[in-house]
Amino acid sequence: MAPPLININDIRLTFGGNDLFSDVSVAIGERDRLCLVGRNGGGKSTLLKIIAGEIEADGGERFVQPGCKVAYLAQEPRFGDCATVEGYVLGALEDHEQDYAYRADMLLDAVKIDPKADPNTLSGGEGRRAAIARALIADPQVLLLDEPTNHLDLPTIEWLESEIKAFRGAVVVISHDRAFLNAISNGVLWLDRGVLRRNDQSFALFDEWSEEVYRKESEERAKLDKLIAQESVWAVQGITARRKRNQGRLRRLYEMRHERSQQVGRIGNVSLASETGSTSGKVVIEATDIGKSWEDKHIISGFSTRILRGDKVGIIGPNGAGKTTLLKILTGQLEADEGTVKIGTNLTPTYFDQKRAALDDTKTLWDTLCDVGGDQIMVRGNPRHVVSYLRDFLFDEKQARSPVGALSGGERNRLLLAKELAKPTNLLIMDEPTNDLDMDTLDLLQEMLSEYEGTLLLVSHDRDFLDRVVTSSIVMEGNGTAVEYPGGYSDYVHMRKLSAQADNSTIQTSTKIGKKQPNTKTEVASPAKPKAKGKLSYKDQRDYDMLPASIEKLEGEIAKLEADLTDGSLFTSDPAAFQKKVDRMEAARAEVAEAEERWLELEMLREELGIE
Repeated sequence: MAPPLININDIRLTFGGNDLFSDVSVAIGERDRLCLVGRNGGGKSTLLKIIAGEIEADGGERFVQPGCKVAYLAQEPRFGDCATVEGYVLGALEDHEQDYAYRADMLLDAVKIDPKADPNTLSGGEGRRAAIARALIADPQVLLLDEPTNHLDLPTIEWLESEIKAFRGAVVVISHDRAFLNAISNGVLWLDRGVLRRNDQSFALFDEWSEEVYRKESEERAKLDKLIAQESVWAVQGITARRKRNQGRLRRLYEMRHERSQQVGRIGNVSLASETGSTSGKVVIEATDIGKSWEDKHIISGFSTRILRGDKVGIIGPNGAGKTTLLKILTGQLEADEGTVKIGTNLTPTYFDQKRAALDDTKTLWDTLCDVGGDQIMVRGNPRHVVSYLRDFLFDEKQARSPVGALSGGERNRLLLAKELAKPTNLLIMDEPTNDLDMDTLDLLQEMLSEYEGTLLLVSHDRDFLDRVVTSSIVMEGNGTAVEYPGGYSDYVHMRKLSAQADNSTIQTSTKIGKKQPNTKTEVASPAKPKAKGKLSYKDQRDYDMLPASIEKLEGEIAKLEADLTDGSLFTSDPAAFQKKVDRMEAARAEVAEAEERWLELEMLREELGIE
């Protein structure tokens, strides 16, 4: 077994007189793909900086194999006095590594950044992409990434996934993006209450593993006195219970998506006008054939949608595709060049834009929420004690009187969520709310949005979060079009693949038909000869005869599985059976697609052979 590339032993770090963590040890091997997870403020970024050699620990040892190159991506890139992005990226190279310089243009082209641009004028997403290029350029043996997907759009996230999968060295990454971690990880480092635990399995199994750790701890705590148990029982039991409730809510999400799919399918139909009359008082936003252009660029054209009360709609697309523009048009902040937008009555919107302008660093958390004094806060019309409400957002009671300026980025985001979500609202507009949030806070936000009775418009690049929250998705590909799909991101990808398969089959059919047309003078002049009829092989004929019945049977099975999954008691009574049905439904859908494609091939073959 090869020795580890980096080894840290008994690392200790003290902050404010208290140990942030102690006795932390970890070995990083050459093929490790480790994700470092834990609550915001728990020390993840600090520990990653110690591993990178950016800061020194108060105690313990750090060893790096001689000749091992380590690249570190910080949460916030610093460009210094670099005049160009190319200069910033090349600044990661040492003198003897200038042979790598050609990669700068390749990497910057991949992340779509102008090499000659001034790095200090880049947007948050552009700056993050430039920093990723800088981390990758020298082909390091160890890659340490702190929140690499923040501010990135989905195409860039998927590109980064492919780069990490192809990377030959070790990777340690901090991220809140579950889909990203599921795709790239083969191990988890969990920093929890100052203790680092390791599990050499994909992040996809993290919830199961962490709940087992909590269960064992709970059993051990039961043997201790009440004082010790009181200090940690809330954090552990709250997280465990919340995860279980989140899974249960997925059943209700499936039902809502089914209802929404009926609405999406009817958009643009002739019956739209009459349906609008029958749903008076329930329509939140109705857009008909809207279009918008900036100078000579078409942002969107001919898009229609109807959003009803209680719908949860995700807006997906790459940076620059026009997501924010569409959001502003739908909410009446921007006028469309073409078409009409009707906004429903009695709407009280709340806008969450991640700029945190509503927070004052000099105020305490208590004063931020109780801005008129006292110890009570009105939460959607109901009084709550400020400390109790802070606990809902994973803040400790001791933090209530702490200044906002002392909070980490994720904690500030959490406080802003607490402040904004307390307001009475029936239209929640959220633009990238998941940035800087840890897993526990994402679970909390997912739970709150699942219970939210109003209408949600959500712009996000977090695929897992979209899958768990939204009932339909408006997808903007960046070519001036927008298409609405029922379900979340995974549903959109699945339907896009089916559509591509259908288009490919059509192209193949057209090509084969085209080959039959005469294309020379000789062929035109020759008298037509009767086409000799052929026949299918025994296997092809058998498939052709049996496939329609097989497809019908599979579609019946899918319909039954969908009906079973709407049973609210199934997941609670038998989670394994529920998951088995979900897996079987996906497999059956894939079998239907494969069978339909096979039948189409045989039908075209029959046509070529002249079989009627």
